[in-house]
Amino acid sequence: MPRKPRFYQPGIPVHVFQRGHNKEPVFFDDEDYLVYLRFLKESAEAHGCLVHAYVLMTNHVHLLVTPESSTAISTLFQGIGRHFVPYMNKTYQRRGSLWEGRHKGNVIESEAYFLICMRYIEMNPVRAGMVDHPAKYRWCSYAANAQGVDNVIIQAHEQYLALGDTPEARQAAYRGLFEIKADANELDIIRASLRSGTPLGNECFKKQVEVMAGRKFGLIKPGRPCDNTRIKVGKLCL
Repeated sequence: MPRKPRFYQPGIPVHVFQRGHNKEPVFFDDEDYLVYLRFLKESAEAHGCLVHAYVLMTNHVHLLVTPESSTAISTLFQGIGRHFVPYMNKTYQRRGSLWEGRHKGNVIESEAYFLICMRYIEMNPVRAGMVDHPAKYRWCSYAANAQGVDNVIIQAHEQYLALGDTPEARQAAYRGLFEIKADANELDIIRASLRSGTPLGNECFKKQVEVMAGRKFGLIKPGRPCDNTRIKVGKLCL
């Protein structure tokens, strides 16, 4: 069966996901998370990827990344895997696959969905019942984006910078995102788009991606129109 084509384009954010083989854990100890983050930083810098948000769960990872080229995200994961998989095999005396095939990913319309996707990623530990607030989960980017904690991996996107004129204002506005409960339709749309690789955005955005990629993509499960899934943060409508 041929591999499903990617729709990655330079400068367009991508929500990417990779899960452990057979949904098995890929992190067992604090050191494993730290090693992965080190390889993530090194690979992102080497292959031209700006990382805006991440979460490392026990058996999977989510990243929000803007690539500088159409192949940057693929080489990002190849770079991480080239170092992290041997580390895990040596540390835990294991063999065989660590990850369940290739990563999954879909491009994101910045204006409508970028901050919603950031929140989705950083809320993963809460939805999983591991913590009651993302600030309590060490292995995600919430502390950097919402509290200003130094993080050498995170690069601010223009949609995040537009939240305020100062770091403090941006962080406060970003924290406000997490006071608004995401509805089930919003979560379904994000998950369906990621699972299918379908661009997440309005019809105009999807057609633009098709033109740039030179190919058509499939449909996701219908949901409410894009405008009805947006949330308000201060004066911004997302």
